[in-house]
Amino acid sequence: MKVTLFIPVLNELEAMKTIMPQIKREWVDQILFVDGGSTDGTQDYVRQHGFELYVQKKKGLRYAFMEAIDLMKGDIVISFSPDGNSISELIPPLIEKMKEGYDMVIVSRYADGAKSYDDDAVTAFGNWLFTKTVNVLHGSKYTDALVMYRAFRKDIIFQLDLHKEESYTFEEKLFRTRMGWEPLMSVRAAKRKLKVADIPGDEPARIGGARKLQVIRWGAAYYFQFFKEKFFWR
Repeated sequence: MKVTLFIPVLNELEAMKTIMPQIKREWVDQILFVDGGSTDGTQDYVRQHGFELYVQKKKGLRYAFMEAIDLMKGDIVISFSPDGNSISELIPPLIEKMKEGYDMVIVSRYADGAKSYDDDAVTAFGNWLFTKTVNVLHGSKYTDALVMYRAFRKDIIFQLDLHKEESYTFEEKLFRTRMGWEPLMSVRAAKRKLKVADIPGDEPARIGGARKLQVIRWGAAYYFQFFKEKFFWR
């Protein structure tokens, strides 16, 4: 079972200087960076340290994943944020949990005493509300349905139609935004009754840079998506 550590970046140089030395290359089979158009030297840092780099053509986190699917060599993919929000020491436990036969394992910010130090009052309430809504609508038991830090079998991308534009285009046009695919991955994994688990993991405050959240637009788009999925996706 090969593992790809997938790292989408956009002007993360300051954080990467702290985070990347903490990651041991022998933990995984591939470390793949996808850059969304950094201008702060992030791309130079990645190349200088010998990591694989792909520069995406379309903006948005979802396109970082979609454009690089064919470059992912692992049977298992771990999506990791290099801005300080993801704790690197949890990579080996994630892999070990996946080896137990799970389709997806989430590093939950709210399980068993874990905490997000990057939340504010609005995002903390939103994460709780959205996770609760997913559980009620789709029969799941998530403690954190939205977080990016997770491991999953690469083939569920296709099993759940996450790579298809039509899974997102209506909401994106309606709310004039570009969405990630982690919430939809959580929803459709629940609907397909995939084998899912979580492990607790704090979310430290990000290091440098600026938060890229579009709280109102993303919140509206994801919430609409949760209800649409209840009635229209099979």
